[in-house]
Amino acid sequence: MKNKKPIIAIVGRPNVGKSTFVNRLVGARQSIVDDMPGVTRDRIYFDIEWQHKYFTVIDTGGIIPGDEDEIMLSIFDQAQIACDEADKIIFLVDGKDGVHPVDEDIANILRKSKKEIFLVVNKIDSIHAMPMLSDFYSLAIGEPMAISALHGSGGVGDLLDVLTKDFEAEDEITDENTIKIAIVGRPNAGKSSIINALLNEERVIVSDVSGTTRDSIDSKISYKQKDFVIIDTAGIRKRAKVDWGVEKFAVDRAIRSIRECDVAVLVIDATEGISDQDKKISALITEAGKGIIIAVNKWDLVDKETNTMNKFEKQISKDVPFLEYAPKIYISAVTKQRLNQIFDKSMEVYEQCIKRVSTGLLNKIINDAYAMNPPSTVKNKRLKILYSTQINTQPPTFVMFTNNGDLMKDHYKRYMEKKLREAFGFFGTPIRIALRERSDKKGKN
Repeated sequence: MKNKKPIIAIVGRPNVGKSTFVNRLVGARQSIVDDMPGVTRDRIYFDIEWQHKYFTVIDTGGIIPGDEDEIMLSIFDQAQIACDEADKIIFLVDGKDGVHPVDEDIANILRKSKKEIFLVVNKIDSIHAMPMLSDFYSLAIGEPMAISALHGSGGVGDLLDVLTKDFEAEDEITDENTIKIAIVGRPNAGKSSIINALLNEERVIVSDVSGTTRDSIDSKISYKQKDFVIIDTAGIRKRAKVDWGVEKFAVDRAIRSIRECDVAVLVIDATEGISDQDKKISALITEAGKGIIIAVNKWDLVDKETNTMNKFEKQISKDVPFLEYAPKIYISAVTKQRLNQIFDKSMEVYEQCIKRVSTGLLNKIINDAYAMNPPSTVKNKRLKILYSTQINTQPPTFVMFTNNGDLMKDHYKRYMEKKLREAFGFFGTPIRIALRERSDKKGKN
């Protein structure tokens, strides 16, 4: 078994270029970059490869020691946790601004960490800026190294060589047996609180301010000897309410997180019920072909009567009938009621997503369903299903060869999907049915 990837945390005051530096390492615009200080508020994990050496980088929110603002204090806590997790720390400073009083405060904190610290001076874009480096010796962190994260020049490669000199070169570490779960939903539905309760640590900032989480954050956890990666995503708002810029980028990546996950947990606020936006998010999950679990959060705040849960479930089925197949769990991030069902149901749903059906058994079920309820004729023509096969998983995808695909009406396709679910389960996963035409004459060849 391969060793855990080394972890490198990047810390510094706001707007010194941490996210730009991470983007340079990753090679794509994955961490949110904006000119407004404090844009990155949670710590975000990225897997990096350099010269066949693999490690994880944590991009943290900017540190402002002594700032009493709630969000800024949370950012400071996030950076401290990242430093505790990390094997090495990059202390990033701004070469154009010179030594800032906050840099001195951060340096005092980092020296207490007893971790290997690399003082990296960013925004050294030309040889004329090099004299600025000498000023940073006053931080007593070590020899400053110059880079330009924006332009990729000025020693990024040299820095990576030094950082990874004691890392072992190896093949990429794969997580083939890991289930990726995206926690999605409207802002303030309790997604971050759920993750913090699952992890038993303040992994993501929790606040009563709607939309606190703007980045998608990966957290790794094991449960019943199974590995999971949980992604807390920015709350998805209605498009009309999303300002162009940072929040739009966060929403776009939340949508991308859905597309990259194995199972999406749609968090619904039990005190508000299912909304139009919840319906749209569930449609995004279905269109992406992902497994889905509906998690009704804040269940501890609901007044209970006889059959309260059954009534709520009937209402969900009425509001989103196309999600009849999705398992529903009733949880509380505050009391931790039934939280482990997220893992249990995810394992069950994932098994359904990757299920394969033998061709012989599939055709028997389809033929029996056809014989039990033949389709109506259309202009004296009747649909014939000549042969069926499963061509893919995640989601389970079937091809039905027919005499004329136009004769397969939507209601009959839904009927066939229902029969497939009755026979094989497929709970928690959408099913795709594709049609291909093949004439009777070709079928006899």
